[in-house]
Amino acid sequence: MFFFRKIEINSKNPSSKKRKRGRKKEKAKEEVKDKWFDIEGELVVDVYQTDSEIIVQSPIAGVKQKDLDISVEEDMLEIRGVRPEPDEQNKNKEYLLQECWWGPFSRKIILPEKIDSRKVHASIQEGILVIRIPKTKKEKAKKKKIKII
Repeated sequence: MFFFRKIEINSKNPSSKKRKRGRKKEKAKEEVKDKWFDIEGELVVDVYQTDSEIIVQSPIAGVKQKDLDISVEEDMLEIRGVRPEPDEQNKNKEYLLQECWWGPFSRKIILPEKIDSRKVHASIQEGILVIRIPKTKKEKAKKKKIKII
């Protein structure tokens, strides 16, 4: 469904007005269509924790290290990248089944605890991305006696 803003066109010729309005509507439809079809795949991940770190794992076969962007900001981990289609030159192919995502992808993960962003480490081995995120050490709550005055 498309929503458009009504545009007033000042013109003396009514048919010219309709042509201009039609062209503007078509242009607006194309702009909306372009934005609508700029979709990204969502990366599948496993996230687990140990006492000292949060670990994120994701199958990422076919993606080169240079095509990945991993960032951490406060409590949010973001993974962005592009998986190029291996047979992009063959435009005459007709899929019988397509389950793989080719093209841009991203994933944002809210981290459950405070982390040390300076020590985050990522590696790729055998097509699996592993991100290790150290937790900040929690200070034990100290019991403090309060004197009543």
